Amino acid sequence: MARAMLTRTSSGYGAHKQSELSLSLPPKGLMAPPKPRGFTLLLVYTVYIVTLGPLLFGYHLGELNAPQKVITCQVDQLPGYVASGIPQCIPMNPFQWGMVQSMFTVGGLFGALVSGTLATRFGRLFALKWAAFFLAGGPVAEALAGKIWLMALGRALSGLGAGAATVVSPIYISEIAPPTRRGFFGAFTQVQINSGIVVAQLLGFFLSKSNKWRWVLATGGFIAGVMFFALMLTPETPKWLAANNRPRMARGILQRLRGNTADIQEEMEDWEMSGEAEEESLLAPPTGPRPRKERGRSIIDVIKMPKYRRPLVAVTGIMMAQQLCGINSVVMYSVDILGRIMPQHAGLVTVIVSAVNVLATLLASPLPDKIGRKPCLLISIIGMGSASGMLYAGLAKNIQALTIVAVAIFVASFGIGLGPIPFILASELVGSEAVGAVSSCALAANWLSTFLVAMFFPILNKVLQSNVWWIFVGVAVFWAVFVVLFVPESRGKANADEVWRRKRWC
Repeated sequence: MARAMLTRTSSGYGAHKQSELSLSLPPKGLMAPPKPRGFTLLLVYTVYIVTLGPLLFGYHLGELNAPQKVITCQVDQLPGYVASGIPQCIPMNPFQWGMVQSMFTVGGLFGALVSGTLATRFGRLFALKWAAFFLAGGPVAEALAGKIWLMALGRALSGLGAGAATVVSPIYISEIAPPTRRGFFGAFTQVQINSGIVVAQLLGFFLSKSNKWRWVLATGGFIAGVMFFALMLTPETPKWLAANNRPRMARGILQRLRGNTADIQEEMEDWEMSGEAEEESLLAPPTGPRPRKERGRSIIDVIKMPKYRRPLVAVTGIMMAQQLCGINSVVMYSVDILGRIMPQHAGLVTVIVSAVNVLATLLASPLPDKIGRKPCLLISIIGMGSASGMLYAGLAKNIQALTIVAVAIFVASFGIGLGPIPFILASELVGSEAVGAVSSCALAANWLSTFLVAMFFPILNKVLQSNVWWIFVGVAVFWAVFVVLFVPESRGKANADEVWRRKRWC
């Protein structure tokens, strides 16, 4: 039996301290190449179920876009079935409608803040079940609402679940995805968000012409119910189990995720676990002593401790950029924006543009693993800034073709980088003990940015009209500089220590 020697210091791998791990390995020169880690059915199933949370986030973002006039009684008597005791519509003025819309972001802010702690202390799976519960309850209140307050409450509950899902789902996926395919699988978070937007816009396009608009709101609850029960058959992430002193269970689940013939040894060695002795806790014989586990970090910890300040700035900044570059100005208000120059076709164009967003995200999903996270972010931001300038020209000059092309480039550019990559970076730039707290901070900033865009874009759009898009040009320039200066490249890095040690001033 050969001895494999791994070296590590308190801050990463070094030459000062060695720990011997009893591994049954042949001599290095005679070692057979490991078998590839394939895409197992369990891995595909798990990724799909976990990303139903982000799908519902996108769904709730877009569900009120098309049926706004029907819901707020701006359309005369509608055909169709009306349940006894439930009014056909709910009269609302623009301020009340804006408050109902924004309650989703308020709930999302709270969900993002608390879910990181839940995921760290009780597990990623527990936090996802908690999110699914609220994602199922919120749409029920929305669909049955006869008063403004009940509609707002339903939106807040939906936001609570969506906020939690947007924090925990990317962490979960990053921890179960093969290391060389984290970018590919991480992109599915944004693919599902975009898919949710498409489904909501499509249902709204067909059902907003009758009082069946309540089915648009109820559909989200049905999807969340499927997610909740499917999570009962979904395993906890092996990385969280290993970090919480359950190495045998972690090994078993990881083997099932990678396939029975896959070599998982190297992946397990790369996991960052418990300070100096992470490998011992995972690979030492079960009869050996277990090392002290580093406790999960709280939000206060990651703000105070110098070790986490730069990762916190990078992750929080890029999460803010995701929203402040203006994507939700299109997702939430595209019918109103396009309706000025093409009133008869604004709804259909919105559906088509949303589908383009999904397609762009799918086609671009291999790029983060091929060219890197940072180049994708820069391409995305520059593309959105350029498209914002084109939108100004198209709207100011009333050029329909230019406006449609600009919107398509805008959402496609988002799908290349700013859509999927912020969710990937949250779990690559931070150690597992602090990823929940940092993700909560970052997603809270993300939701606050969403709230700002949702509330103030209509006001600025009314005052500035087409000139409002120059704001997004300036915002894109700012965030491009931010990425160059403060966001490191994480492609191919085993853990957060390696990212920040090798790219300290990126």
